[in-house]
Amino acid sequence: MTTPLRRRQAAPARTAVLMAPAVSATAATTVFATLGALLSGTGRPRSLRRRSDEAGASAAALRALRARHGDAPALVRTRSGKTLLVLLDPRDLRRFYAEPVTVLAADPPRKCRGLSTQEPDPDGDGTGCARGEQHAERRRMSADVLAAGQPVHPAAGPILTAVAEEARHLSAAGTLELTRARYAVSRAARRIVLGDPAAEDDELAGWLTQLRAGDKRLRGGPGRAARSVHDKARARIREYVRRAGEDTLAGRAARLADAASAGTDGSVDPGDEARLWLLAMDAVPDTLLRTLLLLGAHPCEQDAAAAEAAARVAAGPARGELPRLRACVRESLRLYPVVPDLIRVTLAETEWRGVRHPAGTSVLLPAAFHQRDPERVPAAHVFVPGRWKNPGADQDVRMAPFSHGGGRCPGDQLGLMITAAFCAEVLRGHRITGTRPVLDPVGPLPVTLDPHGVRLTLTRR
Repeated sequence: MTTPLRRRQAAPARTAVLMAPAVSATAATTVFATLGALLSGTGRPRSLRRRSDEAGASAAALRALRARHGDAPALVRTRSGKTLLVLLDPRDLRRFYAEPVTVLAADPPRKCRGLSTQEPDPDGDGTGCARGEQHAERRRMSADVLAAGQPVHPAAGPILTAVAEEARHLSAAGTLELTRARYAVSRAARRIVLGDPAAEDDELAGWLTQLRAGDKRLRGGPGRAARSVHDKARARIREYVRRAGEDTLAGRAARLADAASAGTDGSVDPGDEARLWLLAMDAVPDTLLRTLLLLGAHPCEQDAAAAEAAARVAAGPARGELPRLRACVRESLRLYPVVPDLIRVTLAETEWRGVRHPAGTSVLLPAAFHQRDPERVPAAHVFVPGRWKNPGADQDVRMAPFSHGGGRCPGDQLGLMITAAFCAEVLRGHRITGTRPVLDPVGPLPVTLDPHGVRLTLTRR
């Protein structure tokens, strides 16, 4: 943000508009190149070092933007040419989360991978945006099946049993890395969503992996091949749904769909929902590894978490609560969010801080920036799980691991329960004695943390 930029003459004075360069278009592009890549989610795959540099530069650019133009929403243009209204003040974040979808609608990218704040698309191979009545109906089903807002899921017994049994793969070799974490979590996910027989279905696992990656090397062309894989996965999942027990997510969804079919057109397919829940659990291995890495760098926190895990072994129905470990998972997500930026588009003319913006304006909330904003968040770059003990922490609009308002992820509590349970299973029998990368327990943590580079050394307790 060191290159001087002039404001557009036609822009209202109360909104910062950084569009036209004072020197050249190249100069402006240089200033916003890294910011635009992060905000728009575009660009080619980059190395860990480059991604870290870009994330740091983007955060610095946003802080400079706020210092220069104040807290008012800033209109910026990314290197891809897209114009975004960027929210820089918590007061505007509160409104962003409170606006209904009739005012601010989800504006998903072409392909959303893993756990996303965007709504699922039943006809796609990832997640997208569902609209209208189907949107509301699907959210109701997800809220019921995933037990939104309940710390311990009604089917916690079978879910935690699946986690405990599959977690044995995590510590089998004395080291833990992403490949092993993905294998264990994917097996548990198939059991939790579809039932125990699905754990051994490697063919379905392969199809889901292809859909997640959008593999362009599939024979027959990317579009045609992806559709073929999608259809095979969809048919296989529907077979499991028909046989799913009452303690699986698919079984719960099927019962709800049957109960609602008399009064509706049956537009919500339990099989499609089950597929999306499986894809959503992609976020668990990454978050699991990062959380354990952070605990490995903080021995006192690791000991306290291990003590909680041991105490909850025979805690009966409450064994899924694990408040300390959940706080560790939340703090990991604050530092390294699954969805670093939220983008919505206005469906009508809106006014922000006295400035009117036309329908179709893209509004961006840089969640990762706000969660690590040193000007507003104490110890922003340090691992402090204790901050989540505050009863109001979950409602703090600066912290949005699962979003807020009507767009809040209905599976947030279930996701926390599963991830914390995996952490507990590892810590119950093992101590993390070595980590790669090595983190500074007191200094600022890195801006990004690629799970592919994480390797943990486990020693039996």
